Amino acid sequence: MTDVLVGQDLARHYAVGGGLFQRGGVLKALDGISFTLAAQRTLAVVGESGSGKSTLARLVTLIEEPTYGGLFINGIDAVDPAKENRRAMRRAIQMVFQDPYGSLNPRKKVGTILEEPLVINTDLGAEEREDKARAMMAKVGLRPEHYGRYPHMFSGGQRQRIAIARALMLNPEILVADEPVSALDVSVQAQVLNMMMDLQEEFRLAYVFISHDLSVVRHIADEVLVLYLGRPVEQGPKERLFERPLHPYTRGLLASTPSVDPKQRSRRSLIKGEMPSPLKPPPGCAFHSRCPHATDICTTQRPHLRPLEGRDVACHHAERIG
Repeated sequence: MTDVLVGQDLARHYAVGGGLFQRGGVLKALDGISFTLAAQRTLAVVGESGSGKSTLARLVTLIEEPTYGGLFINGIDAVDPAKENRRAMRRAIQMVFQDPYGSLNPRKKVGTILEEPLVINTDLGAEEREDKARAMMAKVGLRPEHYGRYPHMFSGGQRQRIAIARALMLNPEILVADEPVSALDVSVQAQVLNMMMDLQEEFRLAYVFISHDLSVVRHIADEVLVLYLGRPVEQGPKERLFERPLHPYTRGLLASTPSVDPKQRSRRSLIKGEMPSPLKPPPGCAFHSRCPHATDICTTQRPHLRPLEGRDVACHHAERIG
């Protein structure tokens, strides 16, 4: 299976100015992320707020450039592409944002919103653009009369369908979805997720799916990348991570998922404390201050990803914990 998206040691650092009595510093929002993504597959990126998920989305969608590292779309350098490849790079990857209310222009009708990417990026005439917009509306479950309505006339789930339709207007190969269902009612989430899976099969889309909801990830993902303070701590097939997580942070995230089984609730190992500041990450393993399995080596030596039981894990004690 051909890889349509490859990230190699991606990092994004921000210089942070100091105050009157403070020195400036460097915020390492991402600090060495590597992954591959094949057509018609879904890579889920999970972690707490501040772990670097949205920063990774901005790098993958070319909104920001990495401080270092490589990003390749269909084998072509996307960080510094040749001039003739730049437009193709932009068309190949599109994004669906978290907020269905803020991501659509309230002054434009749905038809105009869907046709705008075609106006900017193609030479199609008005009639062809309208035909394509109406066809895409049908694929995401919108009715023909919705073409002439404004975004405020729709529910949150319908607005997210419009946003997804807009992202697909240029026939991208990769769709980055940043918490696409977190703002929706639970009853609507499953409908939108199932629609996205149907669209993925029809258009052979590759998804980078960013979420903090492990129940959603379990439903849609093929591979899972777990981030903590800008670094990967566990990475591999969904089945491996959900059935037998080896990193204590992954175990804590899974334990935070609600369960109706009293036995499951009693065996939980919930994550305690708060994530440290990315401006002053702890030495050694960044998770050691919250980890019940931490030893002296965890406070001094940073673990690196290593293969273990069909996935990669960054933990000194993964064998014992597993």
